[in-house]
Amino acid sequence: MSFWDMNDGTAVQASTAYEVEGGDLKPIPANTGCIAAVEEAKWDSYEGDRYISLKWRIMRPSEFEKRVIYHKVKVFGFANDKDQKATADKAKRMLAAIDANAGGKLMKVKGEPSDTDLMSALVGKMMAIKLQVWKIKQDDGTTKEGNWVSAVAPAKGAAKEAPKPEPKPVEAAPADSFDDDIPF
Repeated sequence: MSFWDMNDGTAVQASTAYEVEGGDLKPIPANTGCIAAVEEAKWDSYEGDRYISLKWRIMRPSEFEKRVIYHKVKVFGFANDKDQKATADKAKRMLAAIDANAGGKLMKVKGEPSDTDLMSALVGKMMAIKLQVWKIKQDDGTTKEGNWVSAVAPAKGAAKEAPKPEPKPVEAAPADSFDDDIPF
């Protein structure tokens, strides 16, 4: 089998144009709680503004499994923010919470964490995240939408802090139900 053979045995036909079928995924609804893990963590920049870029991979609920959420943690704020210092402070609190849920390694780093510090401290650590929806009006008049992370919490244990009602007999949940892991 040649590299250019398709799975049905035919050869790919050369063409100057091709469009992948499908399209944009609708954002996950606002206020949705998910269990996710950081898959990538690094420093990034856009138009002179530096930030920490996190790539979250959704694990649960199953309807959103394997979806990816990109999270800009604006630890220095952005130049065009109304209150750059307030934005930076919120972002640092978010990063500290993410780090605490991941084991607390970043807070022990002296100074600014490196890409290596970010990756080793955060990647693969599961936690609960709460998603919101952002909308941006494009120059052509269309609206683009996506998700942003508004809250993080431990994947388990956060729900135990609230008083629990008297247990009632209920039908057993399916074995793959993890709704109790999401504290939102």
